[in-house]
Amino acid sequence: MNNNDQSRRTFLKKLSAGTIFLSSPLLNCGQWDQKQKPNIIYILTDDLGYGDLGCYGQQDIKTPNLDKLAAEGIRFTDHYAGSTVCAPSRCALMTGKHTGHARIRGNGTVPLEPEDLTVAEFLKKAGYVTGLVGKWGLGEEGSTGIPNLKGFDYFYGYLNQIRAHNYYPEWLWKNQSKIQLDNQVVFSESGYAKGIGTASTNKLTYSHDLFTQQALNFIDENKNRNFFLYLAYTIPHANNEYQLVNSEHGLEVPDYGIYQELNWPAAQKGHAAMITRMDRDVGVLINTITKLGLDEKTIIMFSSDNGPHKEGGFNPDFHHSSGKLRGIKRDLYEGGIRVPMIARWPGKIKPGTVTDHISAFWDVLPTCAHLTGVTIPGKIDGLSFLPTLLGKTSEQERHEFLYWEFHEGQYSSVAVRMGDWKAVQLTPHSPIELYNLTNDMEEKNNVASQNPDIVKKIKKFLKSARTKSEHWEIKS
Repeated sequence: MNNNDQSRRTFLKKLSAGTIFLSSPLLNCGQWDQKQKPNIIYILTDDLGYGDLGCYGQQDIKTPNLDKLAAEGIRFTDHYAGSTVCAPSRCALMTGKHTGHARIRGNGTVPLEPEDLTVAEFLKKAGYVTGLVGKWGLGEEGSTGIPNLKGFDYFYGYLNQIRAHNYYPEWLWKNQSKIQLDNQVVFSESGYAKGIGTASTNKLTYSHDLFTQQALNFIDENKNRNFFLYLAYTIPHANNEYQLVNSEHGLEVPDYGIYQELNWPAAQKGHAAMITRMDRDVGVLINTITKLGLDEKTIIMFSSDNGPHKEGGFNPDFHHSSGKLRGIKRDLYEGGIRVPMIARWPGKIKPGTVTDHISAFWDVLPTCAHLTGVTIPGKIDGLSFLPTLLGKTSEQERHEFLYWEFHEGQYSSVAVRMGDWKAVQLTPHSPIELYNLTNDMEEKNNVASQNPDIVKKIKKFLKSARTKSEHWEIKS
């Protein structure tokens, strides 16, 4: 047993014995019969914008299966990612903590530690078999943060988020072993991607297609058990490094499909084709669940880790990827953090439901715990949104506020949503901008000067919302 295993087991032993108390138990969010424990499939896309799906207003990119998923379930209009970039967003999703409290608050190689309990670890306590297919980004090889040490029985995909930019990698992880593929990769010789890989010179095996097949295999192999599948697609993230070795755009996809003959820039065709390919495969997954007779036993949730990128030659304005929202990836305006969220559970979720319940990634863990009867002994920031899923809105707890912090660039920035109000502070020395999202979804009219009491209250939240971090201090 290595030191990482020992520290993790010691922590869990103390937690079970009641000698470590991190917070109150899961709050009562309404009556629920845990004997009905469902399978849980959580599908996460990478850099998919609020306006990239037909059911969120997209006109040109075709997403019939996801539109059907929304029609057969519930669509959230006010759901938020954990951050405006990848790693901290996924950390919030896995641990139920926002970026004021999470271990990982920015992109980098800081791993999860043994005491950072994940949704997979809690679901294992409820008897679930757990699988992760796709992109992880919360712990490198040999660290305390690899998926198999964070509650996942099975892992297939990328550990490193930069390596995940390449859709035609030379190898992928299967648990803790490297599985060689037939792609031949050229490597960057400088910069942040040095030695990690940039692009394939032969492009034979597309990682997204492998992820879909692995997900289908996991479902089939565990159809007679309760399972949790975290399917973390990399679509439609760009291969930012591909342009270092090739003048083409970085929206890698085997073909442009129905967009091939359209008079669009190549990068826009690639982006649209990636999303439609992903939509196709979500349809295959749903059909598989139906054929296996698991429809009413399975809840499927779908979201994106942050807003749309402007990378690899792609222009997010071309198809209005942020919808009507201001900003994109790396912004704390709505376009950077408000994301699609759809859930389907036949017989439990009323078809065609649309909700404006304000929720975020850190709510997913307590929702899964609520679904499965697991008590959360640790301090988290999330609230179960199961009552909203079941149409019991009178039983739904609501956040006093949501909080984000972002550390890329010269200064740190922060944002708060409090009911209809949204505040953004671009630097620690900048004045707070205030928007009323009910009247101003586009965040065009800063009304801070007209609402000093609201600003004062938000300033109190900003002071109390974070704990110190050795890795993520506020840069001023």
